[in-house]
Amino acid sequence: MDGIILINKEKEYTSHDVVAIAKKILGEKIGHTGTLDPNATGVLPLLIGKATKISKYLVNHDKVYKSILKLGVKTDTADLAGTVLEKQEVTMPKEEQIKEVFSSMIGKKQQTPPMYSAIKINGKKLYEYARQGKTIEIQSRKIEIYSFVLNKVDTNTNEITFTVHCSKGTYIRTLCEQIAENLGTIGYMKELNRLQVGEFKIENSITLNQLKENKDHIVKSIITIEQFFCDKEKIILDAKREEQFLNGVKLQYNLIDEIYRIYNEKQDFIGLGIIKQGYLKRDVVL
Repeated sequence: MDGIILINKEKEYTSHDVVAIAKKILGEKIGHTGTLDPNATGVLPLLIGKATKISKYLVNHDKVYKSILKLGVKTDTADLAGTVLEKQEVTMPKEEQIKEVFSSMIGKKQQTPPMYSAIKINGKKLYEYARQGKTIEIQSRKIEIYSFVLNKVDTNTNEITFTVHCSKGTYIRTLCEQIAENLGTIGYMKELNRLQVGEFKIENSITLNQLKENKDHIVKSIITIEQFFCDKEKIILDAKREEQFLNGVKLQYNLIDEIYRIYNEKQDFIGLGIIKQGYLKRDVVL
């Protein structure tokens, strides 16, 4: 059962909760990539069994989110879960003004993560400092916004619904505050739904209840490590080289530096290898 299952996380569950429940259902070692806050929903890839070893290849994936921005209210966490710090009267901007702001935010930018985040500094998560009333200096990080789509403007509730395609490490809560500021007001992220992680889409994901009720069927549809790396070239090893590879011996190959799918003489997929400076080294072995 080594592979990837896509969970459509529901509200109130932490990413850790999802891992714990799935582990109990499947009875396997499980990890995840890309934490979602408890009030956020959407795609959460779970790595099952030996697939936990490929997490390093998933963390850099870009993401697609659908979010609701509430204007006229500021919270300490920049989302619905926080304490209200300030309120303002709002004159809802026109669609063209909103689109102009979105357009100005596309591209490579610097973003400072919020204090209420899971980033660790000196061994403690930022939100732990925040809950103690402490302020920590946070370094900005490079992000990239690929596209913004305006979905809806609700003048009755002062809400803007949008879809954003962004790089890893982008905080949508911070984006919401920036959008509000650029519109001349304040705001917070009311809702967040992750629609896509890399090539993993929400329409191909399942809920925890579906996993529990249809375990056997779902296990058959698991995304295997071999399938995930299907675009990588194959290397077929004879019996001697297979033994050496499995024992961690570096094998000389005149191929470009890259990840390769490794097979034995019987065409059985046995894992992944990396070629660097003319030598093949094992990476993940099944």
